[in-house]
Amino acid sequence: MQAVEILEKLVGFPSVVSTPNADIVAWIRGYLQSHGIAVTLLPGPEGDRCNLFATIGPKEASGYILSGHMDVVPAAESGWTGDPFRLRQEAGRLYGQGATDMKGFLAAGLAAAPKLAEMHLRRPIHFAFSYDEEAGCRGVPHMIKRLPELCEKPLGALIGEPSGMRAIRAHKGKAAARLTVKGRSGHSSRPDQGQNAIHAMAEVLASAVGEADRLTRGPFEDVFEPPYSSLQIGTVKGGQAVNIIPETCEAEFEARAVSGVDPADLLRPVRRTAEKLRERGFAVEWQELSAYPALLLPADAPLATLLEELTGLKPLPAVSYGTEAGLYQRAGIDAIICGPGEIDRAHKPNEYILIDELAACQAMVEALGARCSA
Repeated sequence: MQAVEILEKLVGFPSVVSTPNADIVAWIRGYLQSHGIAVTLLPGPEGDRCNLFATIGPKEASGYILSGHMDVVPAAESGWTGDPFRLRQEAGRLYGQGATDMKGFLAAGLAAAPKLAEMHLRRPIHFAFSYDEEAGCRGVPHMIKRLPELCEKPLGALIGEPSGMRAIRAHKGKAAARLTVKGRSGHSSRPDQGQNAIHAMAEVLASAVGEADRLTRGPFEDVFEPPYSSLQIGTVKGGQAVNIIPETCEAEFEARAVSGVDPADLLRPVRRTAEKLRERGFAVEWQELSAYPALLLPADAPLATLLEELTGLKPLPAVSYGTEAGLYQRAGIDAIICGPGEIDRAHKPNEYILIDELAACQAMVEALGARCSA
């Protein structure tokens, strides 16, 4: 099958983040197995979705991982001019939910798979396709944990997030959390008889704003924009009516960290402020939503040199968005980002990828196969 045909199949599966993914997994497994490629399914703890790992070439040798996620964000925004889950082609563009982020990379890799299977690789190429990346890289840690039993330690992992087919060596780490504060409701005319959860949350919000300001003073890493770690309040919800003491207030916080800084550490001062509310009788619940580390691959790393040779483009130092790459690096596997499409097309109506971009990515994967055959 050609890459466009495969992408049409993949887009047709509404594999929205945090929902079951058996259909898309089954199709990919069947396609790879039809070409004699060994496939392992790795169910996650949720019970209704799983990762997929496949190996082309000798399992006993060290090779390369091609990493991508099968999930997409919901297509809830208005503005789509067609069915988001039906691939539509116009003037060299292929429109569909996830076409760029990142089913295009999956399609290009899968289109190259039959040729890779015929190359008699001396070093293997692995496909590592994950679930729930869009929920903060929830699926891939379970697969990384299983890698020692699936393959020899890889020489590197290529994460195919959209990058215009230019390799990227670094991104910030991220952590997100939800705080729920519960007080006691009552009539607003008797504030002495209630506990206002919004008032209590305001103290935590002020703490978060203060931490966000402090982070602008460093430490700095010039490859990033902005060159410092950051913290923000993303959502605040609470209250029923102006004359009712609000019993519950909920807020979500996000931190993004330069390399060498644990993003979860950036949220700890906010959490400490929240937990002090218990001393005044408030119930406090802190829920970690997601976390992944920063990526920082040295410019002279063999993986960076390899990608420059495969693409003909010098790798970029860094990007603002996050990926699964930092998790591979934390596991001791060099990682780099390189994939078809542009990130600014993702997560919006009429997401698209160019046919030429699919072809360029497939050519890169096949060129990697040629290297692994030499």
